Parts: sequence; structure tokens; C-alpha cells
Amino acid sequence: MLMPKRVKRRRVHRGRMKGKATKGNTITYGEYGLVATECGWITSNQIEAARIAMTRSVKRGGKVYIKIFPHKSVTKKPAEVRMGSGKGAPEYWVAVVKPGRVMFEIEGVTEEQAREAMRLAGHKLPIKSKFAIKKTEIAKGGEA
Repeated sequence: MLMPKRVKRRRVHRGRMKGKATKGNTITYGEYGLVATECGWITSNQIEAARIAMTRSVKRGGKVYIKIFPHKSVTKKPAEVRMGSGKGAPEYWVAVVKPGRVMFEIEGVTEEQAREAMRLAGHKLPIKSKFAIKKTEIAKGGEA
């Protein structure tokens, strides 16, 4: 599972998910991507499940890029423990995802294979997502 090697503060605030993604909202490495259309927390287990679904779908062909990382720790107190006595211990790690964020990218496969791989990966995630194709810039003719 993905998690940070070391962190400055183990127990972070929950925060709030507001607005659209300003960083990580373009397809940079691959040819096709899976873009979030709503906000949410994605756990390290869900990221790993989506990665496995994609790689199995393309039969280990092509290259898969994971563009989200679970930096935020989610804490939990044990069952049947009284109120107070501080915050609980970190239970799992999540990546905060906002609308427009490119979560996964893939290259080296056909568009049909990529669509199927992204569809399977999307089913493993708790948020809605859509398939996206990298925009290729057309060279403008004219003076040099």
C-alpha cells in the first residue's frame, strides 16, 4: 500500500474539499487518463485495487501512471472507548481528490483497451470519474 515514508505531523485535521483541482488537472505522462468529476477521499487500498484492475485489463501491456498519493492520515479510536483522552491513532492513509484531478494515466495501448482499463479502475473508486484523452497541440503554420 502507498503511504508516506515519514511525516511531520502524524495526526492531521480533516479539512474541507472545496473548489476544483488546480494542480494535476492535465494529462502529462500518458495518452489517456481517468479524471475525477467529484471530490472525495481515496484510500491507499482503493488506489492499489484500481492499479491492479488496470494492469490486468491490459495484460501487463503499456504503462500505467498513478498521479495521486495518499498524504493524509485518517485516525480512529478503538471500539468502546470513552470520550476524551486525545485523538486516535492513524488507521489508514487517503488522497484528497477534487473535480478535474487526473488520477491515473496509461500509454502504449489502444483507445479501446484504455477505455476498458479505466472503466474497471473507476469501479474500484468511491467517486465518479470520466475517461479523458490527451490534447495534442497542432503546430501553427506561418512565420518562423
